[in-house]
Amino acid sequence: MNMPVTIGGVSAPDSELTRKATSLIERVHSKALLNHVHRTWWFAEFIGKRRGLTYDRELVYLAAMLHDLSLTDEFAADKRFEVDSADAADRFLLENGYPKSKTELVWDAIALHTISGIADRKQPEVALIHFGANADILGLRLDEITPSLVDDVLTLYPRIGIKAAFTEALAEVIRKKPHTAYGTGLVDIGHRHVYGFGCPNLCDLIDNAPFES
Repeated sequence: MNMPVTIGGVSAPDSELTRKATSLIERVHSKALLNHVHRTWWFAEFIGKRRGLTYDRELVYLAAMLHDLSLTDEFAADKRFEVDSADAADRFLLENGYPKSKTELVWDAIALHTISGIADRKQPEVALIHFGANADILGLRLDEITPSLVDDVLTLYPRIGIKAAFTEALAEVIRKKPHTAYGTGLVDIGHRHVYGFGCPNLCDLIDNAPFES
């Protein structure tokens, strides 16, 4: 049996379920996205420790590992990519006997992980997935993590083109279901990377509502 990964004296959660989750993402993700979800966990963990938060470490680990499932062919569906990933995680966890109350919290953490101003006001487990994912993709809150720990995470899980890989994964979401971009940051990716992309303007939607005023 492989020993759990340890960085800076901190070991990742290690259980039958976390190993199953890791096996799943190793099967479906590209190396770039696989390393991203691992970095999401470690950055979330170090931010949580820095802030002195109390949280379910295994739950945060599972949510981090599963938070981008819908960016794979196997788990893409017809909702926003965050919701598709949350639904896929929900099915996986319930099928493996994870408690329903904890599964619901994982669902929230994944579904809300891109929404600033909301995720960070929710339970610590929800906030930490938001913090970890945004630390890795946007560099936010990296100042809360000791630089040597950031370096150790990047050494173990190198970035290997994640900027381009992640942008392309989201662009592919827009190509397949452009309607899910409305009201999200994917609009920016659509305008820049998806030929022919168009999105309703909120002003037009308000003006065209079926009322006189």
